[in-house]
Amino acid sequence: MLNNPEATQQALSILRNGENFQWYVIPLFAFVVYIYANEASKKNWRGIAAGLSLYAVHWFFEIGNALIQYFSGHALWTVPTGTAFLLLVGVGAELSLMFSVAGLALSKVLPDDPKLKILGVNNRLLFAVGNAAFFSIFEIFLARTPAFVWVYPWWGSFSVFLTVYIPFFVASFYCYDWQPKKQIAFIATLFAVNALALVIFVGVLGWI
Repeated sequence: MLNNPEATQQALSILRNGENFQWYVIPLFAFVVYIYANEASKKNWRGIAAGLSLYAVHWFFEIGNALIQYFSGHALWTVPTGTAFLLLVGVGAELSLMFSVAGLALSKVLPDDPKLKILGVNNRLLFAVGNAAFFSIFEIFLARTPAFVWVYPWWGSFSVFLTVYIPFFVASFYCYDWQPKKQIAFIATLFAVNALALVIFVGVLGWI
């Protein structure tokens, strides 16, 4: 039994449909560009790496969710309404733009010492788990609105916490401390995988 099986078809009906477009998406995108340009002017390459790594992981998961929808008939989460432009079945432009800066913004509260332990736990891991918990709890609110739906009854805040948000923030906060070559290799590889997947599954096969 599904929580809201109709949400899948509602989302698919607006998928990359320009009829719901709103102009506020443009300034949101401009703000993201400004944030990254400002950090680049300050040579905050580690913060930029944290932001881009989380964003790359975000897209990897969204592509996976869309593929689950194609093969099973229903995604784990959908955005059936409330977005100016639905990019994939589970993510609108607004949500994706937020994730594009989330890792960068939250990297600013990381302690300077990557080896520092808080309550006996490495601070990078503790901050990753803490932020994952916050985002998972906030998603409970989103799932109570018509704009965001957890389709399956077994999919909820705890599963999102474990399988989605912890990987998001672990990738972001550990990438923050890596050497530049490793940062570039990780981010470039994941973005290349995502781009190839979008070309194949959207452009060629039309699955997602």
